[in-house]
Amino acid sequence: MELTLLGTGAPTGLPRPDCPCAACAAALGPDARAATALLLDGTLLLDLTPGAAFAAARAGRSLTGVRQVLLSHPHDGPAVEVPAGLPQPGRVPDGRELTLLTGHRVRAVALDAPGTGYAVTGPEGQRLLYLPPGGAPAGLAEPAEPYDMVLADVVGRPDALAKLRAVGAVGPTTDVLAVHLDHDVPPGPELGRRLAAAGARAVPDGVTLVVGAYEDVPDVPRRTLVLGGARSGKSVEAERRLEAFPDVLYVATGGSRNGDTEWSSRVATHRERRPGSWQTVETCDLVPLLKEEGPPLLVDCLSLWLTDAMDSVGAWDDAVWAERGEKALRERMQELTEAMRVTRRTVVAVSNEVGSGIVPSTASGRRYRDELGRLNAGFAAECEHVLLVVAGQAVVLRG
Repeated sequence: MELTLLGTGAPTGLPRPDCPCAACAAALGPDARAATALLLDGTLLLDLTPGAAFAAARAGRSLTGVRQVLLSHPHDGPAVEVPAGLPQPGRVPDGRELTLLTGHRVRAVALDAPGTGYAVTGPEGQRLLYLPPGGAPAGLAEPAEPYDMVLADVVGRPDALAKLRAVGAVGPTTDVLAVHLDHDVPPGPELGRRLAAAGARAVPDGVTLVVGAYEDVPDVPRRTLVLGGARSGKSVEAERRLEAFPDVLYVATGGSRNGDTEWSSRVATHRERRPGSWQTVETCDLVPLLKEEGPPLLVDCLSLWLTDAMDSVGAWDDAVWAERGEKALRERMQELTEAMRVTRRTVVAVSNEVGSGIVPSTASGRRYRDELGRLNAGFAAECEHVLLVVAGQAVVLRG
């Protein structure tokens, strides 16, 4: 089954008309995108958008062979003119299946938002799922057979991928393409980086792909360290890297700090950001979790783990530190990094980068800063991806 993407952008396109934002200003050349529309084997058109015939011509295709036009979502603004020779657009009721004379079977997938998703099976058995902007499947049956290709609003609804992964509809060989791309993420390298972390990719308008060809499926990094200063956006970046995956275990190392209302407010903010399917555990005992099989771990954060570890070995007392504390702390840090080295789980860990600030005025403060630097370096050595977040912008240090 051959797929031509006549457009890959949001319903208003990218850049948005008359939008002065930085993302729209940078959406030039291959990063400019028309509204998403898909042409399958030259016979099935999913979503009719303005200029579809010209978009097909630019891609070296024609709409003259189209036998069915299906709409996936409500279109705002004036009605789109139907080019001469095309059948009138329609929709398939949820749960119903349409069989075309060309051998394609189209099943309508119910969504949790206005619109309809389409599961298309080609004449040779390849399977494709197309979801509209802002939509995720509702009521998925488990287990499901993996699709060969999924096209979805990965940036706007990463939880749609999580739902599909949870039932097996997206597997390791599923080619996930991001469509309906808007100005939420700067185009270019930043968009590619974020999508790759979710196991997805984007292609320019006009590209033709063969459904079932897996060579371009990105590998999702298994171990990632996200560094950053206070309020840099490091926790948001870490959470974003796993929001397209189900059953994430969020490991909070800071505890509840009973009576600290400001800390409770911070914890509540973090919880409200997380997907409802995530589980939370409050512990600094990370080694057993890394050794166990299980869902992805998000550890937030290593700097609080270090505080707990230094408390437990008496590192704040100079005499205890010199006698046995330093050696005990080194052993605990080595045990943690060795567990990270051999873990089979997907792990995203957060830590503070404090080495670039003011030198602490106390010996204990300097000790903590130095040990955190050592811990970050040791942990980073075991990670495929290392990021430094500055002012909400992630700078890739490795991977």
